[in-house]
Amino acid sequence: MIGITFTMMLMIAFLVVSNGSENMVAQDSFSAYRASKMPELDYYRDYDILRAEGNIAVIYPIFTQGAYDWGGIHDYYAGYCESCKSAKIPDSYEKTFSASGNGFRILEFLGYQVIDDIDVDKNPKILQQYDKIILLHNEFVTKTEFDAITSHPNVVYLYPNALSSQIIVDYEKNEITLIRGPGYPDDTISSGFDWTYDNTQFMKDWDCKFWEFYKVENGHMLNCYPETYLPDDGRDLLYALKNL
Repeated sequence: MIGITFTMMLMIAFLVVSNGSENMVAQDSFSAYRASKMPELDYYRDYDILRAEGNIAVIYPIFTQGAYDWGGIHDYYAGYCESCKSAKIPDSYEKTFSASGNGFRILEFLGYQVIDDIDVDKNPKILQQYDKIILLHNEFVTKTEFDAITSHPNVVYLYPNALSSQIIVDYEKNEITLIRGPGYPDDTISSGFDWTYDNTQFMKDWDCKFWEFYKVENGHMLNCYPETYLPDDGRDLLYALKNL
């Protein structure tokens, strides 16, 4: 009952904002919050066209979320902390920027099924239950997860830089540790898995003005980083994703 009431409130607020003047929208606090925290509201009107159809799962990058926390593995990569090669596994989906928060919220709203890194690492056969897998910014993954994803016949790599760093997991300590990645443990390493289809070079394109999905051996990859493009501008991209 609480969920239904909250959804109705969001719909009412969305309609009020949509029918107001430009100046009112720009100054309205709910509108500002919606734009930064609730990108899925941009797709209420297109829900029937864009909603998920079929047996499809999105893998939430919970390991990457943890790696980007303060004092996490990303701080080592960024040169802030020489000893930061481990990170705690978060206990909730914070839907942060580094963990493809915008993309995840929109896809979840559109009805795509959700699993996460832990599900795949503990039970790699879970991917066999789905006809299509959508990968987000799953930068930090285990060898088990990497093998399960790259052996699935129909994966959409929606975010460049996925599968670029190899970690191990200690579930008793609730901790991930970097063992191989770009420049680690030595400068000659460009990818944690020496993966043929590493597409990190596309991570620099955040505008996605010339986005396209291109074919790879086990699915399709996007040639830009869509995190800031998907809110407001992502209708055609989401429709193309649906029909891959």
